[in-house]
Amino acid sequence: MLLATVLVAGCGGSKKAATHSTVAPSSGPRDRFGTVWLCRPGETGDPCSTDLTTTVVAGDGSTRIERIAPAANPPVDCFYVYPTISAEPTINADLGIGLREREVAVAQAAQFSQVCRVYAPVYRQITLAALEHPRRITLADALIAYRGVLAAFRSYLAHYNDGRGLVFIGHSQGATILIRLIEHEVDGNASLRRRLVSALLLGGNVTVARGRSVGGDFAHIPACRSRSQVGCVVAYSSFATRPPTNSDFARTTSDAGVSLLAPRRLSSTLEIMCVNPASPRGGAGPLEPAIPSLVLAFLRSSRAPRITTPWAAFPGRYTARCESSGNAHWLQISPTRSRATYRPPLTRLQDPAFGLHVLDVNIALENLVALVRAEAAAYGRR
Repeated sequence: MLLATVLVAGCGGSKKAATHSTVAPSSGPRDRFGTVWLCRPGETGDPCSTDLTTTVVAGDGSTRIERIAPAANPPVDCFYVYPTISAEPTINADLGIGLREREVAVAQAAQFSQVCRVYAPVYRQITLAALEHPRRITLADALIAYRGVLAAFRSYLAHYNDGRGLVFIGHSQGATILIRLIEHEVDGNASLRRRLVSALLLGGNVTVARGRSVGGDFAHIPACRSRSQVGCVVAYSSFATRPPTNSDFARTTSDAGVSLLAPRRLSSTLEIMCVNPASPRGGAGPLEPAIPSLVLAFLRSSRAPRITTPWAAFPGRYTARCESSGNAHWLQISPTRSRATYRPPLTRLQDPAFGLHVLDVNIALENLVALVRAEAAAYGRR
């Protein structure tokens, strides 16, 4: 049940006011260059290299087992920054590796080990408690989180990348940090842009010039418009209904709580980027959710099939389409009209202000993995 709790944790935090810590933050083990890694290839207990065995549930209720393993020698690397997950009472988290950090890495990043080597630094993120009182968060607090990821990224480039193609993956606060990092470290650097396979920046309010593929947060890196396009961005916030006017995501007026890291530039010429991972060219496409099986128990559906594997997949139960209304631009999640015996009640996790934010990654996880696989192959052919 903890894994389900971890996934839902991004919707809120402790009601206790966060404080600035006066105690030296604890830290996990550092590599010889000084970075604490949550995920790193070859690391003992790496949560991004766990068992991926999946029960695929067909529309008629029949099941089959897919035995999936991390790739032995994938062609590209993934640099993953996890979302707001820390339950510490301070403004900034420490560098300790707890069960929450491990479980969210399993839920969001482990499946990508099929197609890339996954690196994920531990960073002193803004905590859930701090987001309950966002006015207490200062630019200095936000920069503590950002600079930790920046230092880890520069160390990764210097000591681990070896010129390989690179995929960025971030959700929520992780996406917000990566928006700033890519803007300052990659967008204006032609050499690094040539190594960019793609950037999956989910639930982070990426801006783009209205009706165009570039502009806004990035001057040179466009939105992805095909499965074979490289050097591009996939970004969206998922909702089961139109985002309300006070939504924390998908509107140019949205404030997800950590906007100090990537402040919104309000302009009638900008919109929030939406790229449908099920159909990057546009229109609707079928989603392929991949969900840690413990989440099904959390949803308490009496008709749920018996799942004994770590993962469950439900292809064809939902579709996605990018929708626009006023200053909102979002990924609309809708049930298909199929007569499926069982449909996981994922839209039950819709939050009035956050939408399906906690499921931004998992609602389309197999689509995203397939997209990175296709992009990595296209990158290798260049």
